[in-house]
Amino acid sequence: MEAQKPNKPAKATAKKKGGINAFLVIILCFVASVCMYVFVLGADSNFENGHPVNLLGTVHEGGFVVPIIWGLLFLVVVLSVERFIALSKATGKKSTDKFVSDLKKALEGGKVEDAKKVCADQGGAIGNAVLCAVNKYEEMLTETTLKKEDRALAIRNALDEGINFEMPTLQQNMPIIFTNTTLGTLMGLFGTVLGMIKSFSALGNSGAPDSSALSQGISEALVNTASGIATGALAVIAYNYYDTKINDITYKMNEAGAAIIAVFEAKA
Repeated sequence: MEAQKPNKPAKATAKKKGGINAFLVIILCFVASVCMYVFVLGADSNFENGHPVNLLGTVHEGGFVVPIIWGLLFLVVVLSVERFIALSKATGKKSTDKFVSDLKKALEGGKVEDAKKVCADQGGAIGNAVLCAVNKYEEMLTETTLKKEDRALAIRNALDEGINFEMPTLQQNMPIIFTNTTLGTLMGLFGTVLGMIKSFSALGNSGAPDSSALSQGISEALVNTASGIATGALAVIAYNYYDTKINDITYKMNEAGAAIIAVFEAKA
């Protein structure tokens, strides 16, 4: 009789779905920024005799750095909206407090299948990660070769593995937002320096200073300063908000795991 081969653990080969393609978003944001700079800010109605007559024309005077900074600004806005949607789904359908309460109630009643259903109904990153711990909990209930402490540790490790599997989805695109906290400000500073160079060049001309070149240089400096600060500030706010939200989701996962271990230690 042919010996039965041991079952190999299933590999998580399926790619986690969530978020959007960052490379595509970057391209689209900069294309949109260039189009806005050329066709909206640079419209003839914003100028009279080559001079800006409104705020849009003044922003256009910021030069080629403007579409770069605005591209970064659009990128922060799009990724912030994407993270808001993704992290809202990650928390699941019910409130996390009710989820933990229902999970603990099912396990205390010895209804492991109901606990699995609670995780499946919750969905999201929290439901998926906690389901790993519930599956290990069910396995450890019938495990007799390990000590109680080792079985509890196995449940803890199963939860940690589930959390680690979900973290890439939770943190997707966060490094890009973090990068823009500095890059937006630096690009604004770069545009400011270019504008000041033009201004001092106009002042350095022999004879009367070129008031038109001086005005354009100052406009370029101020527009780029304001745009860079706005981009960096929005990126800082978005990153800190979503980083806190990710930490809160992770805390809720650990809270559910602690409840599972507490029930296990009481029953084992």
